[in-house]
Amino acid sequence: MKPFLFLASCLAVLNIQAQTLYFPDSNWQTKKAADLQMNQSVIDSAVRFALANEVKIDYDMRIANIKSYTNEPGYKILGPMKQRGKPAGMIIKNGYIVAQWGDLNRIDMTFSVTKSYLSTIAGLAVDNRLIRSVDDKVKEYVWDEKFDGEHNGKVTWRHLLTQSSDWSGCLFDNCDWADRPPKEGGIDEWKNRKLLEPGTNYEYNDVRVNLLSYSLLQVWRKPLPAVLKEKIMDPIGASSTWRWFGYENSYVNMDGLMVQSVSGGGHHGGGIFINTYDQARFGLLFARKGKWKNQQLVSVDWTEAVHKPSSANKSYGFLWWTNHNNDLGNISKEIYTAQGYGGNYIVIDTENDLVIVTRWLDTSKLGELVRLVESAIK
Repeated sequence: MKPFLFLASCLAVLNIQAQTLYFPDSNWQTKKAADLQMNQSVIDSAVRFALANEVKIDYDMRIANIKSYTNEPGYKILGPMKQRGKPAGMIIKNGYIVAQWGDLNRIDMTFSVTKSYLSTIAGLAVDNRLIRSVDDKVKEYVWDEKFDGEHNGKVTWRHLLTQSSDWSGCLFDNCDWADRPPKEGGIDEWKNRKLLEPGTNYEYNDVRVNLLSYSLLQVWRKPLPAVLKEKIMDPIGASSTWRWFGYENSYVNMDGLMVQSVSGGGHHGGGIFINTYDQARFGLLFARKGKWKNQQLVSVDWTEAVHKPSSANKSYGFLWWTNHNNDLGNISKEIYTAQGYGGNYIVIDTENDLVIVTRWLDTSKLGELVRLVESAIK
């Protein structure tokens, strides 16, 4: 066969395969592990492992949060919270459910997994040219004083997405120094510290993530949950039960309407409350590089960008965690994860068309669970 004919034949096969990819409708189909070239006994072991390794935190998430953040000065709960459930999860291979455990319909807090949804809102803004470049300074898009000054004026969208801005200030009665303060030196020393050049130092900081949410609200000029619903959750067939909350004091005037600026997690309450099925649909969208059936909901460029190691922290991309430093163990560095307090995870393995959603897992056991599932692939 002539080379150009062989190439055309290969492209035709790939096009047919792309067209026949399975995407779940309202009723999600299941398949046996063997039908998907996976080892059933290993998959069964992974389910038992997830059930046996429940996170050891209070079921009352208000108590769990207060215990976790006792070192934060003036810590208080500002947004909704609820009792957590028992372990639950799904393993999705080639779009099909190959394993599931726990109550998949239960609506639970998802904490910092919310950050990966927020990252998607930023990606949609880039895709729609509402943001010209992630390397633009945020002050060019936000009308008020949030990015005034020599230091804060340098902050770009990339810095906020990679948690490397070292932005200094307060938002909705929470200040950046109050979020996970140093164990030594006290508040005064922290407030008067030398600010680091944006982009050079990674620091996990919910106040600055909430600043990203606030800034994206200025760009979209409508509630971010409405953007997520219209652009992502409705097209992928998510339920009507998920919610995204901010704080009791995070309402801002947006074109004459009071709109809630939502939080990027549950540190002070709020964030996304969602069931496991909907979480898995979101994961499958990213495993399929932003495409759902015949719609490219998120650009391929963005789905690739989110898990590229950032300069300040190779284990972190655009509010998604990478496996660049083998944090999950010696498996593919292309696997990436959304991670939230209390053992809430979405694991994306695009190479194997695999998604793992697990909730209320012992946080030290994620790598072991992922390696176990990966080992089931024949």
